[in-house]
Amino acid sequence: MVAAQAEKVDNLSSAVKLNFGSIIAMNLGFFGIQYSFGLQQTNMTPIYSYLGANPDQLPLLNLAGPMTGLIIQPIIGAMSDKTTSRFGRRRPYFLIGAIICSICLFAMPYSSSIWMAASILWILDAGNNITMEPYRAFVSDKLPSEQHALGFLTQSFFTGLGITLANLTPGILIAAGLISIHSRSGNNIPYTTYAAFFIGGIVSIGSIMYSCLTTKETPLSDEEIKKIKAMPGGIGSIFKDIVEAFKVMPLTMKKLGIVYLFNWYAMFIYWQFITLCLAKTIYNTTYAASDGFASAQLLTGTVNGGYNVVTFMVAFPLAFFARKITAQKVHLISLLFGGMCLICLPMIHDASLLFIPIIGLGVAWASMMGTPYAMLAGSIPKAKTGIFMGILNMFIVIPMLLETITFKHIYKYFLGHDPANAIAFAGALIAIAGIMVLLIKKKDKVLAN
Repeated sequence: MVAAQAEKVDNLSSAVKLNFGSIIAMNLGFFGIQYSFGLQQTNMTPIYSYLGANPDQLPLLNLAGPMTGLIIQPIIGAMSDKTTSRFGRRRPYFLIGAIICSICLFAMPYSSSIWMAASILWILDAGNNITMEPYRAFVSDKLPSEQHALGFLTQSFFTGLGITLANLTPGILIAAGLISIHSRSGNNIPYTTYAAFFIGGIVSIGSIMYSCLTTKETPLSDEEIKKIKAMPGGIGSIFKDIVEAFKVMPLTMKKLGIVYLFNWYAMFIYWQFITLCLAKTIYNTTYAASDGFASAQLLTGTVNGGYNVVTFMVAFPLAFFARKITAQKVHLISLLFGGMCLICLPMIHDASLLFIPIIGLGVAWASMMGTPYAMLAGSIPKAKTGIFMGILNMFIVIPMLLETITFKHIYKYFLGHDPANAIAFAGALIAIAGIMVLLIKKKDKVLAN
């Protein structure tokens, strides 16, 4: 059904090359999305710890991301493929998701219990996923194939910039003397965290609005609208389309799923345990109420901000090399380098030397956030971009879901309850993901029958 429909509706208005400024404008909304993700990556583990959670609970408490992504992204992708509103196919979803996200960012620091924070996180991740999936399809819709690498790696640039500023905001506020590191609210959450989330709420809605107002979608012709409206509607049809899309999935996409299994399982471990690792290896503490732990949270912001500085610095060079030596080789080298550097991170006991793993992780993260989409974009039908991008993002959240279910036992019985071992384990998985890229061949880029 999907293949047949793709054949009918794949003649969407031809994409035209955009200048660099236009590509920047259309992707600015990604800055807000990733600012929000950056706040989650750095602050949710400390927030849960401040509210009394223990390390064994962290994978379960972070279940929101994978579950909402698994459910929402393919559904929203399929819905946006069939949307014919006067505001466009993808942009209405950007705005709805951004509003939800902003409200939750303002609410999160007021959490009075672990489960209140977890509940807000579920809604926050739902908003992010509503925005994220159509944004990926938007770039594929808008740009010709020769600009896909630049378009998606521009998103990597804004990923790096957004997460960098999200992570550095508390430190900047403290350095400017606006807030003290020791100032906390009644729920034990530092006021720096409040300020960072408030700024995130403004940035999220503001950047999405800018992209919506400055970049119009390529309008569908009357004939294309007629064909889309002739397709079966309703939620049942959406689920049927998703099932059919799995049946005709390109071979490139199937092999990317194997790569994603390792690198996204690893990244979820990293985000959950990096603060605990730094608290132990740099500040020699595991006590959440200590000043050392609060300093580790700030250092996590610096580390995460640092690797994202690297990400936005290398995003455009990676796009250049993807055109020269292929996206597959760029991804292979980036993941191997990042994995090796992350393995080294727990061995470092001087904060000034953390720049070594920061560089490697930044290169790997830049490639993760852009290169696979460039590898896939040319192998899927335009009319079904939303579904296939949604399924690719399922390959991100399924490993995260597996991590929430399985890593508690790995952490306890294999890694000795040691967050330093957890980070080294994550590095090994990223390196394995790099090796798995070797499975992807240029001849795979053909839509399966």
